[in-house]
Parts: sequence; structure tokens; C-alpha cells
Amino acid sequence: MTNPTLNFPTASGHQVLAAAGKKYLRPGGKIATEQLFQWASFNPGETVLELASSFGYSAISLAQRYHVKVLGIEKDPESVACARANIRAAGLENQIEIIEGDIFHLDKIPGKFNYVLAEAILTMQSPQGKAKVLAEIRNRLKPGGKFLSHELLARNKEAEIRADLAKVIRVNSTPLSEANWIDALSTAKLQVQEHLTGSMNLLNLKRILQEEGLLNTMQILWNILTQQSIRKRVLEMRHVFHKYRHELGYIIMCAVAE
Repeated sequence: MTNPTLNFPTASGHQVLAAAGKKYLRPGGKIATEQLFQWASFNPGETVLELASSFGYSAISLAQRYHVKVLGIEKDPESVACARANIRAAGLENQIEIIEGDIFHLDKIPGKFNYVLAEAILTMQSPQGKAKVLAEIRNRLKPGGKFLSHELLARNKEAEIRADLAKVIRVNSTPLSEANWIDALSTAKLQVQEHLTGSMNLLNLKRILQEEGLLNTMQILWNILTQQSIRKRVLEMRHVFHKYRHELGYIIMCAVAE
């Protein structure tokens, strides 16, 4: 069932895909996120600040698997409410807290963290926005803390890709090249220790089946086929992703605060 309050013609791409039922919305998918978690080497009791926590799925996975404490920040009040409900259902209220807030005001969050996790967040910011958020991330990390980043990669044609993406995902997305991503983190005094790039298969049916499972994949396809408002937007995104299939990818980075 679609979200009746969502304005589909103007909603962001990730909101449309979430409304279709897709849970994994990162450019590198679940495999890339898993690699990030391996690089992190979490220890029980350590603290994680997650930016744009959405419905709380990542926070719940982290708390259950690694016994860390997670503070998530999410701007959308409906997503905050949903995340809190999911956390209550999982019985993890003692390990996870979700607060309503803006990633541009991380200075309002007290304390420092062992890790900051941001997936598909920086891509959506302007160059100035990226620099501001990265500086705030650096300030929220303990000395030697790790920044775990998962973003959209533009191997070339950055300006052309930016223009076409903005039309279909309704966000002024600015993916960077591998070198430019690493340089952006380095400028913020976040030294990249590990990084990996790969193909972007967000709307690849085989990848969706692997990540979402058979039943949820069938539900996603049903929603796309039967809901014209979703179908139109998904086909627009798929067209651009296919057009730049050789240029678009993902990058994951594990950086240490100086």
C-alpha cells in the first residue's frame, strides 16, 4: 500500500522507492553496507551516531548484531515515529534512541562517538553542504573514531549526471569521483583508511531479489505495476541509471578522525 500523504510527483527518489516497499535504498546495497561494518570492527558498548536513520532498520541491525549503542538523527517526523515503533517492537529501547533533527545541526548533539555512519546522505548535499556536514561529523567523533560512509560515485561526467539525476530523483544530487570523495573527507581531517567502489544496482532485479527476498520483491513489483504514480517515477529513475550504467557506481569509505 502506498503512502497516501506522499506527493509522488515531487517526492524524493528514496521516498518513492520506500513507498514501493523497498527497504535497502543504498547505492551499493546490502553487500556494501556489510563491508563497511566489517571495516568498523565494532566492540560491544561502543557508540554510533547514525545520520538520517529513516525507519531505524540499520540501527536495529547494529544493536542486535554488535551490541553497540546507537543514536539516530532523522529529519522527517513520520520516519522518526516509524523508527521508534520498530525499535520498541525489537525490544531495543535501551540501546537505540532516535531523535528528530537536522544533519546540518550536529553541534546540538552532546558528546562524542566512536563511530558516525552516513549512507547516501552526503551525495544529496551541495559542495558547501558536504563540507559543512563533514566538519560536523569530524567534531562528533572521538579521537581515532571512525566515519563510515556509503555514497554514490560518478566515475566521470559529473556535471551531466548531476543534472539528469536532479530531474528524476527531485534532489540536487552531487555524486563525486573516487578521488574527489577521498579529498572531501581529507579536507575535513578524516583520513580514509579503507575504500571500495563498485557498480550501482539499486534497481537491478537480481540485486533486489537477493536483498529483499522473494515475498518483498513480489510486493515491490506489484506496487510498481499497479500504482501509476510510483511506476512513472521508478521508470524515470531506471532510465537515467541505465543511461549512465558505466559511469554511476557506489563508493564506501572508512575514515579515521585525526
